[in-house]
Amino acid sequence: MEREMADHRVTLASVAEEAGVSLSTISKVLNGRADVSPATRARVERLLAERGYRRRGGGRSESRAELIELVFHELDPIWSMELIGGVEHVAKEHGLSVVLTVSGSRHAPDPDWIEGVMRRRPIGIVLVFSELAPEYRERLHSRAIPFVIVDPAGDPSPDAPSVGSANWSGGLAATRHLIELGHTRIAAITGPEDMMCSLARVDGYRSAMNSAGLAIDPDWIRFGDFHVSGGRERARELLGRPDRPTAIFAGSDMQALGVMEAARERGIRVPEELSIVGYDDIPLARWLTPRLTTVHQPLRRMGEEAARLAIRLADELDERDEPGAVPGAAGAAPTPRMDLATSLVVRESTAPPA
Repeated sequence: MEREMADHRVTLASVAEEAGVSLSTISKVLNGRADVSPATRARVERLLAERGYRRRGGGRSESRAELIELVFHELDPIWSMELIGGVEHVAKEHGLSVVLTVSGSRHAPDPDWIEGVMRRRPIGIVLVFSELAPEYRERLHSRAIPFVIVDPAGDPSPDAPSVGSANWSGGLAATRHLIELGHTRIAAITGPEDMMCSLARVDGYRSAMNSAGLAIDPDWIRFGDFHVSGGRERARELLGRPDRPTAIFAGSDMQALGVMEAARERGIRVPEELSIVGYDDIPLARWLTPRLTTVHQPLRRMGEEAARLAIRLADELDERDEPGAVPGAAGAAPTPRMDLATSLVVRESTAPPA
């Protein structure tokens, strides 16, 4: 142990000498302190990465706050609460608290987020994003802070620990249900075009239509934003056509709510004149009138599994002999990836075409 500590001190001392700073400055950088200039911080971080520095241990060591950090790019009061509830449940089981952060776009958190993480030093991080920049990963790895991406809305790289759901199967099941009811003019309103889950759900729709031998009008596939407004605007466009669809698969329950609103505006009855299938199965879906047929995405369980995985990775970092071994690295265990099943929940918003 003394030899290990000596090697550690020599490594940091050599980095400090090469960077032209004191050991106290190195310590400030390692602990995410704000009183270091951006240029100095960048120089020290670069040298630490070049030297392959990794903080020994992580997880439950004394240098860690008893926290799991949960990071969103935005908070939807319904959808997000399911994930938050799942993470909080597991954190409570392990005697941990949850800190909630809102940062960045749907693809990645803002640059200043990483500085806050360095200061907070949580046991692990659950990210509701599609990706994490390589430089952020390196900084987290160097501090032995594991992260897990919850992936209801993206396609994280293979070396990123992640928890997702079967988006393609969900789109397939939703569309097959409408076909089995007898619908042939079926439209789809999916999410943003640059998100993998949007594309996967609409690919499931296409597969169901093709398997049934039904023609797909390209103009019946619309890209929304997963919000009520997106569903409403895209549905207004579709329902204004002379050959309007008799059924719409909406890529989220919130968009399905927008479709219902657009139908009411035109005096179109649901489900008598228009069948609607949503996606997510948020609690609101069973309280709408009519109650919404939807694809159940296990959001709460996704939060639970992501938190369990983050805690497990933290514990594994504590147990490893080699400092800094991370999922996906040479000699390390394969990167954990979990895809949870979706299922169709049939309620009253779908019926055979008139």
